[in-house]
Amino acid sequence: MQGGRPVLPVFILDDESAGAWAPGGASRWWLHHSLTALAGQLEKLGAKLILRRGSALELIPQLAKQVGATEVHTGGFAVPSARALDCKVAAALQDDGVAFHRHRTGMMFNPERIRTGSDGVYGVYSPFARACRAVGPPPAIAAPRHIACPTPPASDRLEDWQLLPRHPDWAGGLRETWTPGETGARARLDRFLSDGVADYAAHRNLPGIASTSMLSPHLAWGELSLPQTWFAAETRQEGTGKGLEVFQSELLWREFSIYQLWHHPDLPELPLRPNFAAMPWRDDPTGLAAWKRGQTGIPMVDAGMRQLWQTGWMHNRMRMVTASFLTKHLLLPWQVGEAWFWDTLVDADLSSNAGSWQWVAGSGADAAPYFRVFNPVLQGLKFDTDGNYVRRFVPELARLSNKHLHAPWDASGQELADAGIVLGKTYPHPIVDLAAGRDRALAAYRNLAP
Repeated sequence: MQGGRPVLPVFILDDESAGAWAPGGASRWWLHHSLTALAGQLEKLGAKLILRRGSALELIPQLAKQVGATEVHTGGFAVPSARALDCKVAAALQDDGVAFHRHRTGMMFNPERIRTGSDGVYGVYSPFARACRAVGPPPAIAAPRHIACPTPPASDRLEDWQLLPRHPDWAGGLRETWTPGETGARARLDRFLSDGVADYAAHRNLPGIASTSMLSPHLAWGELSLPQTWFAAETRQEGTGKGLEVFQSELLWREFSIYQLWHHPDLPELPLRPNFAAMPWRDDPTGLAAWKRGQTGIPMVDAGMRQLWQTGWMHNRMRMVTASFLTKHLLLPWQVGEAWFWDTLVDADLSSNAGSWQWVAGSGADAAPYFRVFNPVLQGLKFDTDGNYVRRFVPELARLSNKHLHAPWDASGQELADAGIVLGKTYPHPIVDLAAGRDRALAAYRNLAP
């Protein structure tokens, strides 16, 4: 585009190359609407988005020949399957005399250039973040006003991909919550920078209010770039106080996850700390099913899991609470939680998902210490003091007083009756005793060889 030459925009859905990490259900819903929005924007700029489904290794060289392309440009990702696919496509194009260019998108820094003083890979966030701030993010590039497009070849019909749920249609809450696409992304960013960033440092841990940016799906899908978001925040510095610094730190944490996946391609499957391969995880299908459905009998955990199912997203504090409950109180492997989040999150991102699950489980980079076990009752009392969050997503407890809302098993029989609650019928008994579950987890962690 910079040289004024024609550009053919193409999106290829290659589930086979992605393997186990092909888009999950919620991601496919988002992808449908994001592609619809992108096609509309490109049309306004004079270009047509070409959709193809199948092997990118076969389709990209075919399209290049069909339109007489001399160069192919793609966005670079840290996802191992995408990196491997890029190498294969580049080799196939080279045989045809077509240049292949991989651009750094989805990240701010070249992960090979952020190194420790001894030329190693950072394993702790704080020095990594300092190194990134010292380099400074790259400038955001302005979007083109017009795209010259060659005569487009045939395109798949997006509807034929059947990315949207059919029967049952479980996406009602997603439609109510999100507007996929760049226009929706910019509107959400502008709202956050105008109304939310100033209080971000103080309120970001409160799930019962609109306290975070909720930009993660737009970043995950490339509707906003990290540099673009970084610089947009900096232009609003006046009056943002500590909030801007903390928000940018969260952007760098996202970058840190990408960096870890780049240097540790097995991050989604294997513990970064080798001793965790011997962790005596339990096999508990009943407990796992209760966790997925938000029926554990622990209100904060259930609220988080139901928010995830209803909206395709979960507040970050709640991601930590629910992940800690799964890996520590239930002693279930982090990989099963990672897989569920991958299928149900609209912001499912392999680096953030894997890195965060390993952080909570204690097996990842800069991980939470093994003895840090989130107590969901105390988390509720501290971060959902008025009970708004639990009452919204666990309405069967709505009439219970704040005193017992986060631990209904401690309420008297009369208090439960007055609130219309019958434990074991209208709301489940806890599937694990929190103190016993914590002790069991700590014993297992202590026995791991260093």
